[in-house]
Amino acid sequence: MKRRLVVAVIGAGDAPRAVCTLAFALGREIARRGAVLINGGRTGVMESAAAGARKEGGRTIGILPGYDRRTANSYIEFAIATGIGEARNAVIVASADAVIALAGEGGTLAEIGFAKKFGKPIVALDSWPEIDGLHRAETPAGAVALALKLAVSNSRRRN
Repeated sequence: MKRRLVVAVIGAGDAPRAVCTLAFALGREIARRGAVLINGGRTGVMESAAAGARKEGGRTIGILPGYDRRTANSYIEFAIATGIGEARNAVIVASADAVIALAGEGGTLAEIGFAKKFGKPIVALDSWPEIDGLHRAETPAGAVALALKLAVSNSRRRN
């Protein structure tokens, strides 16, 4: 059985409308390309990306900080209650084949750090210009295409 690629979309839980619009478009594109969306399962970027993916019939996984699966947003198909708080950021990134980073704060920055440490490809979309070593994309479609290309290339190197 061939597994689908998994793409994490990370960003602020309290994101501005423009960032949520980008997240929604990312989710739609991830689903259109047959990949699975993973994120923190809550609000803001996480909810918008999941809504976009579900609109296209895509699969969504939410890695929650607490013990209650009901805290996931309504677009999360598979809610994983961890009870490990912000440490769930490491689980999100470790479970992804590639990461797409939108504007965010400390949690997003931690996820970028984990992705660098774990050797996961990271694509920044309209965010994080101060961090070297991130791949850059100008559009949601470009970000997803690049993330999937890098994920495939990265998996070939590891095998």
